[in-house]
Amino acid sequence: MASSAQSGGPSGGPAVPTVQRGIVKMVLSGCAIIVRGQPRGGPPPERQINLSNIRAGNLARRAAATQPDGKDTPDEPWAFPAREFLRKKLIGKEVCFTIENKTQQGREYGLIYLGKDTNGENIAESLVADGLAARREGVRANTPEQNRLAECEEQAKAAKKGMWSEGSGAHTIRDLKYTIENPRHFVDSHHQKPVNAIIEHVRDGSVVRALLLPDYYLVTVMLSGIKCPTFRREADGSETPEPFAAEAKFFTESRLLQRDVQIILESCHNQNILGTILHPNGNITELLLKEGFARCVDWSIAVYTRGAEKLRAAERFAKERRLRIWRDYVAPTANLDQKDKQFVAKVMQVLNADAIVVKLNSGDYKTIHLSSIRPPRLEGENTQDKNKKLRPLYDIPYMFEAREFLRKKLIGKKVNVTVDYIRPASPATETIPAFSERTCATVTIGGINIAEALVSKGLATVIRYRQDDDQRSSHYDELLAAEARAIKNGKGLHSKKEVPIHRVADISGDTQKAKQFLPFLQRAGRSEAVVEYVFSGSRLKLYLPKETCLITFLLAGIECPRGARNLPGLVQEGEPFSEEATLFTKELVLQREVEVEVESMDKAGNFIGWLHMDGANLSVLLVEHALSKVHFTAERSSYYKSLLSAEEAAKQKKEKVWAHYEEQPVEEVMPVLEEKERSASYKPVFVTEITDDLHFYVQDVETGTQLEKLMENMRNDITSHPPVEGSYAPRRGDFCIAKFVDGEWYRARVEKVESPTKVHVFYIDYGNREILPPSRLGTLPPAFSTRALPAQATEYAFAFIQVPQDEDARTDAVDSVVRDIQNTQCLLNVEHLSAGCPHVTLQFADSKGDVGLGLVKEGLVMVEVRKEKQFQKVVRAMPRKPPAIASQGTGDRTSSQRGSGDPTTLLLLLGKDNGFGFVGFKKKKKKLITSQINWLRVWLRMQLQTRAESFPAPMPPCDRLKSAARPGMERVSPTFLPPPLSLPFQHAAPESRATSQCHLRARKHRATTPLPGCLESPQGLELAKCCPIQVSALGSPSLPSNRTREPRCRTAVQD
Repeated sequence: MASSAQSGGPSGGPAVPTVQRGIVKMVLSGCAIIVRGQPRGGPPPERQINLSNIRAGNLARRAAATQPDGKDTPDEPWAFPAREFLRKKLIGKEVCFTIENKTQQGREYGLIYLGKDTNGENIAESLVADGLAARREGVRANTPEQNRLAECEEQAKAAKKGMWSEGSGAHTIRDLKYTIENPRHFVDSHHQKPVNAIIEHVRDGSVVRALLLPDYYLVTVMLSGIKCPTFRREADGSETPEPFAAEAKFFTESRLLQRDVQIILESCHNQNILGTILHPNGNITELLLKEGFARCVDWSIAVYTRGAEKLRAAERFAKERRLRIWRDYVAPTANLDQKDKQFVAKVMQVLNADAIVVKLNSGDYKTIHLSSIRPPRLEGENTQDKNKKLRPLYDIPYMFEAREFLRKKLIGKKVNVTVDYIRPASPATETIPAFSERTCATVTIGGINIAEALVSKGLATVIRYRQDDDQRSSHYDELLAAEARAIKNGKGLHSKKEVPIHRVADISGDTQKAKQFLPFLQRAGRSEAVVEYVFSGSRLKLYLPKETCLITFLLAGIECPRGARNLPGLVQEGEPFSEEATLFTKELVLQREVEVEVESMDKAGNFIGWLHMDGANLSVLLVEHALSKVHFTAERSSYYKSLLSAEEAAKQKKEKVWAHYEEQPVEEVMPVLEEKERSASYKPVFVTEITDDLHFYVQDVETGTQLEKLMENMRNDITSHPPVEGSYAPRRGDFCIAKFVDGEWYRARVEKVESPTKVHVFYIDYGNREILPPSRLGTLPPAFSTRALPAQATEYAFAFIQVPQDEDARTDAVDSVVRDIQNTQCLLNVEHLSAGCPHVTLQFADSKGDVGLGLVKEGLVMVEVRKEKQFQKVVRAMPRKPPAIASQGTGDRTSSQRGSGDPTTLLLLLGKDNGFGFVGFKKKKKKLITSQINWLRVWLRMQLQTRAESFPAPMPPCDRLKSAARPGMERVSPTFLPPPLSLPFQHAAPESRATSQCHLRARKHRATTPLPGCLESPQGLELAKCCPIQVSALGSPSLPSNRTREPRCRTAVQD
C-alpha cells in the first residue's frame, strides 16, 4: 500500500503521524472501511481502518449456521443510511489516512480524508454533521479534531438531522430477506427485466452476493454462461485458489463490489440465481471472458439473454491471444493451413446422418463429419432381432429420414466447409469400435447450418462435452438452442409418437423374388429410383421408393470395363479404365433420383435395363465418354442408334477404351480374321469336395507335399500348446482351426455365427463345410496362416454344360460325379473365367476321358451353348441330345437315317376304360401336325379293340409326377406323363419322308396337356397302361412283338 514520506516537526518536537494513501475497496459500516493498495503482479494488500472518536450503528447480521439457536440481528437505527453515505462517497476512490491508535488485537483507528492529502474532506466530521454518527462517549480530549467534531454534532442536533431527528428511526431499519421459498417463481416474476441491486460480496470472479432493491432480498447470483477459477476448500477449512482464481476475484471486486448495478435474473440453478450484471461501464460477463479470466459453460450459456455468440466471440478473442487461463491453449486447427480450414466443395455422397463425402477443387475426395452432433442410434440391447442382419439405414429409427434430409438438400451441390476440429484416431475397446481420424466441420449452404437444421427437425442430437474439451462446433450454442426447440415441439427423435418403420425388401441376388418382381417392373415402364451404391460403371444398387425394395441393376446395351475381382485362389485384375468408369458413374448418379426401364434379368437375379437422369441415358453417356463399348444386345433397343453415334464419335477421338483403335481400311475386301485358339494345358489336381450345385473343390498336386508338411507341423504345435476351450470368440471372416469328426485339427474360415452354439465354418484346404460349436474351434497360429501357405481348396465349375434346374435331376448328376471323381486325381484345364469361379474341363487321370462329356452322354446334363469361336470344336464334339433308347421291332434305324432335326417325343397313354391319348413335348420349330395325330388315334382305337392281348400288363397309376423338361424344350400344359418309352414314327410332312427316332428320358415328370386330337375322360386320364408304338416306313403303325429289350438309361418313375 502506498504511503507518504514521514515529516517531523522542529528539532526535538513531537513526530507528525504518517499519512498513507489507498483506494477504498469496501465500506463495512458507518465507521469502518477497507482500503487497498495498487496491484503489483497480483491482488494488492488490504487493511481495515476504523474512524477515531465516533460511533455509527451496527448493520444487520445473520445468525451463524453453526449455531442452530442463534437469531438474526437486525440493523440498528440509522446504521444502513450511514453505510450508504460512506459507500456512495468513498467506494473506488483514493483516500489518505493517518493511524492514531492500534489495539492489542490489531484493530487500527485513525482519520480518513477524501483525496490525496489531509486537505481533503474529513470523513468523520461529514458523518457527524449529517447526524449519521455521534462522538464516542468518554473522549474529552481538548484537541482541534475533537473541537470540530463537537461543533458538527451541535449543528446536527440543532438541525435535527439523522439520528437527532424526531422519532425512533425505525424507518431506517431494513427488512432483510436471506432466503427465497420458490426461486424459480421469483425469477419468472421479474420477466427478465433489470432489477436495481448492490453487490455486497464477491465469492469468486463469477459468483456474487447481491442486495436486490427495494425489497432487500439478499441473493447469490451466478453469472450466466461463464465460470471463473474458484477456491477449493480443504479439509482443514483453508482455501486453495485455482490458477488465476484470486486475479479473477480481484477483477470483479474492483469493478462491482458495493457498486450500484442492475441485474437481469435469467434462470435458477440449485437455489442459485443465474443472471447478467449490468454496470454503466459495461457487461462484466463479456469482460471476464475477453480478459481470459473465465470460460464459457454450456449448461448455462443458453439462458444468457444478450446473445451467446457474444460470449463465444469474447472467449475466442482470449484464446487467440492466449490470455491467462488460455496461456497454454492450442487451437484444434492450429496445424491446418487457412485453405484447409475453410473451403468450398461439392457434395458427392451422404454416408450417414452426420457424415458426407465432398469433392475438393483439386479433384480429391474428403470425408467430412458434422461437428458436435450424433446421428440416430438404437437404444437398449433387445431392440433388434439377433437372428436378423441389422441394416442401420432402415432399422434404426429416423436414420432413413435423416439421410434423406441430407441427400435431398446437399447431393450435387456446393457447400461451405469450416473445419472446427480434427478428432484423432481411437483404438477399439470392448464396447466401442475403432475409429479412424475424422475431420469435423460446420457445413453451410445458402447461409443455413446443415447440422443445426438437422437437429431442429429432431433427426440428430447434440453431443455433450467435458467442460475442458474444446473440440466442438463453432456454432455449438445454436445447436443446443435448436435441440431445445426440437424437444419442446416433440419433433423426430423427441416425439412421443410411434417411430416410423421402413420395411424394405432386398431382392438383390434373390433369383426367385426377382422373377416374381420382373413383370411388374416391365409393365411399369419408367420407374423412379434412387441410386444407393455404385459397384462399377454399369452395375448399381437401386432403391425403388414406390415398391420399397432394393434391386441390383445392370446397364443394358453396353460393355463396360470390368473392375478387379477377388476370385478363389486368384485375384483377377481390373480391365483398363474400369476405375474411371466407376468414378464417372458415381459422380453422375450416386444417391440421385433417376428413372429406370427394366427389360430383363440375368441368371443371378440382376435386372437389366436403361437408366435416365435429367433426360440423359447413362449407357449413352458412358459410350460417349469412351468408357464403354456398345454390346450386340443393344441392336433390338430403341437406343441403338444413339449408342452407335456416340461410339463412332468416341472412336474418332481415340481416347480411353478406344485409345488403340485403328479404323479398318475400306479397300480391304476380305480381311483375314485370326481365330483365337483354345489353350489346353492340363494340370494334375486332387478332387476333394463336390457341392450340390455341381461345383467342385480341388487341390493342386504340386503343392500337396507342402500342405502335408504344414498340417503335420500345425498338429504338433497344437498338441504341445492345445487351445483353451471357450477362449476363442468366432467372428465372421476370421481364419481359425477347427476339429473335424476324425478328431484332427484343420484350417478353416468362419462363414457365419448362427448362435452361441452354432458356427458355420469352411475348411479352406478341402472345400467342405460344417456347423460346429465354438468349443471345437481355436485361434489359428500365425506360423500356419494363409501367408505361410495359401488356401489349397480352389472352387471350379464344369465348362460347356448346363446344370439341371430340377432338384432331383441335379441330384442324380451330383451323385454320379461323386462316385466318379471325388477323392481321386484328375487333370484340369481352365477354359474361361466367369462370375463366381473359373469354368474348367476335367479328365480322368488314367483314361483321359472327359468327365463333363460323360455326364452329357449319360443324359444327366445338357450342353451349354457357347458362341466363342475357340470353343466351337469342343461343343460340336458333344452330343446335343440325350442318348437314344434302343428301338423296338422293325422300327430300328441308324442315326444317319433319322434326319438332322431334334426328335419330338410322343407318349401313348392307355386308360382303364380303354380310352387313350397322346402327350409329349414339341421342339421349337418342330411341330407335329394335327392330321398325324388324328390318323394315329383312329388306327390305335381299332388296334385296341382287336389286339388288346398284345399289350403288356397294366402298370400302377402314378401318384406324383414331376417335370423333366430340358432347357430349350417347350412344355405343353399339364396332364399325366408315364414312364419313359421309345416311340419311332414317321413325319408325314410332304416335304420330308425321313423317319425319326423319338425318345424321352426322365426320372420324374410333371404332367402336360395332350396334343390336339388326344382323348381325355371326364374325370381326367387315369394312367393304366403304356406301350411303345412303331411307325413303319410306309406309315402303317404296328404293335411290337415283344418288350424284351430294356432302355439304356434309368426309366422308372419313383412315387
